[in-house]
Amino acid sequence: MNLCNLGHSFNYELEKLCRIFLPFEKINILECETPDEIYAVCALNEDKNEATATLNIGEKSFGCKRVIAKSDEKSLELALASCLFNCFVKATGYTPPWGLLTGVRPVKLYSKLTKQLGTEETEKYFREKLFVNEEKISLCRETLMPEEEIIANNRPDSFSLYISIPFCPSRCSYCSFVSHSVEKAGRLIEDYVKLLCREISITGRIAKENNLRLETIYIGGGTPTALEAYHLTEIMTAVSRSFDLSNVREYTVEAGRPDVTTREKLVAIKKGGATRISINPQTMNDIVLEAIGRKHTAKQMVEVFKMAREIGFDNINTDLIAGLPTDTVESFKASVEEILKLDPESVTVHSLSVKKASNLSISGTLPEVKEWDAATQMVRFAKNRLSQNGIKPYYMYRQSKTVGNLENVGYAKEGYEGLYNVYIMDETHTILACGASGVTKLREPNGDFIERIFNFKYPYEYISRFNEMISRKEQIGEFYDKYSATNK
Repeated sequence: MNLCNLGHSFNYELEKLCRIFLPFEKINILECETPDEIYAVCALNEDKNEATATLNIGEKSFGCKRVIAKSDEKSLELALASCLFNCFVKATGYTPPWGLLTGVRPVKLYSKLTKQLGTEETEKYFREKLFVNEEKISLCRETLMPEEEIIANNRPDSFSLYISIPFCPSRCSYCSFVSHSVEKAGRLIEDYVKLLCREISITGRIAKENNLRLETIYIGGGTPTALEAYHLTEIMTAVSRSFDLSNVREYTVEAGRPDVTTREKLVAIKKGGATRISINPQTMNDIVLEAIGRKHTAKQMVEVFKMAREIGFDNINTDLIAGLPTDTVESFKASVEEILKLDPESVTVHSLSVKKASNLSISGTLPEVKEWDAATQMVRFAKNRLSQNGIKPYYMYRQSKTVGNLENVGYAKEGYEGLYNVYIMDETHTILACGASGVTKLREPNGDFIERIFNFKYPYEYISRFNEMISRKEQIGEFYDKYSATNK
């Protein structure tokens, strides 16, 4: 698709908007009109106080015009975006539930505006200017309260620790994370764990030198239980030796895949100090599990869940994904009901991140609208049934290219909200990350500035360039030296 921008430079913003409707289409940004099967022209004429957009699909053309009330950049961008959005809605007959919003953290925007404008004006702005529907506005409102209660306990010296285990027993067909199957990358595991423990030790020293207070720990992946029990013990022992755990309020380990989560591994995780685990079937339908490349059955998931209860885990999260290949609305509903029978403390409902291309047809319809509608029904059902059982939304985030342009929501019983999930999504405090693909996010103690330090992405890079990567961690001390002085 060609996107022609005339009289303005809002290229990035308008390209992101196009991707709501065309998530995999290549978007070419041009400064003039060019014939193409699908192309859009977004023009700004400040002399006439006018923003216009035209969307051409084959022989069909859809147009929109807006009078510009204000001349500041945000108003100009919003006027152009609303014009282009209106054209896409006319062309496709589809109105995305989140309207113009393309950001990862809609609740963060909702919270910010609420503090400035109040709830009524914020929701009016979401509804009338951003075209967010009532269902999603309500979700923001519901999610904000528990988020704010969790964030209120944050301190300027607070931080969380994230540990990455980038290995899985096999790769799921929908997965977009950096992870490697044990079959292909198993030879790297011993060296990886050894160096990871070294990085944990170094990170602990740096945290102590900067007087940081550890609040939550999250060991994720990949699939941490793809490792052997003794590997998990080594890693968790390194954590307890390297950090002061006296203020830790939550310690999560993803026990993810039932096919590799054994009693021995669960016992190791429990003895290592974890207070919360996540067992993630994604679906309770064996046909769907096979379609996405999972090597376990729904029955195995139930067995592992019950085993975890026997061992003493009283805070278990499960994950479901709406919109998986071969899944149906009725099948998804059955999965929700099966999960409810297990009575977990929390459930995270993800929307599938779409992998296939999506193109507007000449007739002006979206081929995926039918399945987008199905995914919408799935997440709506999950929210209603979970809420009826006292499992309510407490955090939310969005990804690009999700089916139906939907969202991922964490639901929990009161008092069992995943603290780390809120901290990482809201960027409430510093996150120190260890392991391949980990991203350390340093937050200014009494401000909003965030600086990022990236670990190498792949395990082989992490191993071969370990010393180079560790040298970057010295930036943590420099950051706190700078901002402690600034804040005095």
